[in-house]
Amino acid sequence: MPLVVLCGRPGSGKSRRAEELRAALGGPERAAHVVSEAEGGRAALRAEVERRLSRRDVVIVDAGNELRSIRYELYCAARQAGTARCLLHCAGGGGGPDEPPFEEPDPGCRWDRPLFTVSGEEPLPLGDIRAALFESAPPPPHRSTRAQPLQSGEFLHRLHRVTQDVLAAVMAAQSGGALPGDTVRVPGLAEGMVLSRPVSLAELSRLRRQFISYTKMQPSDENMAQLAGVFLQYLSRSIQ
Repeated sequence: MPLVVLCGRPGSGKSRRAEELRAALGGPERAAHVVSEAEGGRAALRAEVERRLSRRDVVIVDAGNELRSIRYELYCAARQAGTARCLLHCAGGGGGPDEPPFEEPDPGCRWDRPLFTVSGEEPLPLGDIRAALFESAPPPPHRSTRAQPLQSGEFLHRLHRVTQDVLAAVMAAQSGGALPGDTVRVPGLAEGMVLSRPVSLAELSRLRRQFISYTKMQPSDENMAQLAGVFLQYLSRSIQ
């Protein structure tokens, strides 16, 4: 049940690459499923991926996956399923006036690696992709099935704190008169969030709980500023 996540701008050839991967990775010993964007948006896509990951097949996600927060959710789904994964970045494309913003994959982020990039008619690095999916060591078991490490309590404490700081910044901006279209700034983060609509504390708190539930699947040593930025993008995407 390995997972291949595609990402890229519109017109970069993601669907063509997904079909190439389906033909190359599927076979008599395993099926290869392509999960594409459809009605229902991000939540429906993630639910279909999670459903497919319950089988011993290859799952290929043919979607823009343009934000780090989306790729992070799929990373968590793969870790929860205990399966190998990789990210294929289809470079190029784009240029449309209404296309969504695209955050380039960062191989320094755990959820963006192993990372492979192709552009134009460049052949897929199938040997490296197969090695990442079928020859790499499986991820560690889901942490809920074994004793929690001593540092996990401190990790969760810091995670709760940084996500609460993000919520406080969003609420403070709204209390200060921020309107839809304004950019909310969070102290310590270079990036901001464009406020697409007014959002209540109750809704923000619900989204925060969802994000924490994804993240606490495996306490890690990821930089908290990175996770705060991912949480900010998660909020931005969720309240559109």
